[in-house]
Amino acid sequence: MAEHRSMQRAALLDAARSLLSEGGTEALTFPALAERTGLARSSVYEYFRSRAAVVEELCAVDFPLWAADVAAAMERAESASAKVEAYVRQQLALVGDRRHRAVVAISASELDAGAREKIRAAHGGLVAMVVEALGEMGHAQPRLAAMLLQGVVDAAVRRIELGAAEDPAVVTDAAVAMALRGVTG
Repeated sequence: MAEHRSMQRAALLDAARSLLSEGGTEALTFPALAERTGLARSSVYEYFRSRAAVVEELCAVDFPLWAADVAAAMERAESASAKVEAYVRQQLALVGDRRHRAVVAISASELDAGAREKIRAAHGGLVAMVVEALGEMGHAQPRLAAMLLQGVVDAAVRRIELGAAEDPAVVTDAAVAMALRGVTG
């Protein structure tokens, strides 16, 4: 029985990822989850109390995997500036990944304060990955620089997600240039 519930929950999360990828948070509804999984709508409520709970669970499952991808890319880099570049490039490379869509959906979702705090903490862990590299590069306030750098990454993510006129590679290169050289790059 527990295995069956676990499989159903995993199927619901996978359906949620697909819905978020295809139509954003508006597409993530309990009727759509029920249709995608073949469950009755009332059964979906047995697993999740709200749409926000689905998004929160996706983040709890997917964010650590996404962060691990970023950390692995940074570990392969040999210099501080290469680590910063890997931090930016890997996050932007994940934009099309269904796991990433769930993480991005957070900002548009109706999460409660506790869920938002958990997500802020997870994001803080991501930002913390790049603090040391920024310190090695000579930033007087590497934590502040890391927060601002994440703002650049977040803006580039939104630009790519919107399907802006620029190719995603152009957006990525511009974000890396800004990260490494500021607005003079």
